[in-house]
Amino acid sequence: MTPARRSAGLLLYRRGAHGPEVLLGHMGGPFFARRDAGAWTVPKGEYGSDESPWAAARREFQEELGLPPPGGEAVPLGEVRQAGGKTVTAWAVEGDLDPAAVVPGTFSLEWPPRSGRVQEFPELDRVAWFPLDRARQVIVRAQTAFLDRLAEHSP
Repeated sequence: MTPARRSAGLLLYRRGAHGPEVLLGHMGGPFFARRDAGAWTVPKGEYGSDESPWAAARREFQEELGLPPPGGEAVPLGEVRQAGGKTVTAWAVEGDLDPAAVVPGTFSLEWPPRSGRVQEFPELDRVAWFPLDRARQVIVRAQTAFLDRLAEHSP
């Protein structure tokens, strides 16, 4: 039996003029290049049994954005199960960063399929701040629960 896939991530948020704003990343690579709705995500990544979810969330933030994870209080947002079966655990941390400062990690993929040609793609091809209402329109469907839980926590 294949072990369950698990990911962990940090949802950076800041207080905007009209309520909380969250930092989301648009998934890189050819599958999401022309998509907006459902193609944005909490910066996150997979981890194994030898790593805690919290440590993985901080490591993945650094790997995906090329910036150190923020300090500050971590608000547990719990878990969600995505359509593909992956379980994602997330924490919200208040902070700010300039999306232009992001230097994303990359991954390799044979593209086009069966071409024998391997290309490098950014893990996240762009990063942006979104008010919660707009974030709900673009984030991976299961991850909307994280936005709802953050809204319950935010003043």
